[in-house]
Amino acid sequence: MSSAPFRLAPLATAHDRAAFNCGSEPLDRYFREHVTQDIRRRVAACFVALADGQQIAGYYTMASASLMLADLPASIGKKLPRYPTVPAVRMGRLAVDEAFKGQGLGGALLADALDRAVRSEIAAYALMVDAKDEAAAAFYRHHGFVALPDMPLTLFLPLATVCRRLEKRKTQHARPSA
Repeated sequence: MSSAPFRLAPLATAHDRAAFNCGSEPLDRYFREHVTQDIRRRVAACFVALADGQQIAGYYTMASASLMLADLPASIGKKLPRYPTVPAVRMGRLAVDEAFKGQGLGGALLADALDRAVRSEIAAYALMVDAKDEAAAAFYRHHGFVALPDMPLTLFLPLATVCRRLEKRKTQHARPSA
């Protein structure tokens, strides 16, 4: 277990992916064998958390996506324009190396993804994820994501909600202590 602070960066060819092991063979294989092809083809971006210089402690991928308006909860869908789909950002994969689990890195990677989606100059309604199982879905629900009514492992978080949370934190930190 390491207590080193993490530095977040786009995945680069200099980063050694061979030693990464999150305990999920499909996530490890994708990261070792396929992610650079997706980056080169511009179908995904990959960001890594680096510890101790260049050791990869975790990663996540992002890509453009869309949500079907009809798939959203009715209370949300009725507030959106009547287009068939709404733009979204998909976080395709998120994984933390076994040596760094239990340090809050998964939540930090998610926060970084939300920050990147909010700061983007390209409009998107939400960050969406396809959870691999119920435990992963519970992680996302804990962070405020909402499941699609007919697809409980597909969850989303409106980026306007993220912006409101960030603004609220700013105003709370700006108040002088009494």
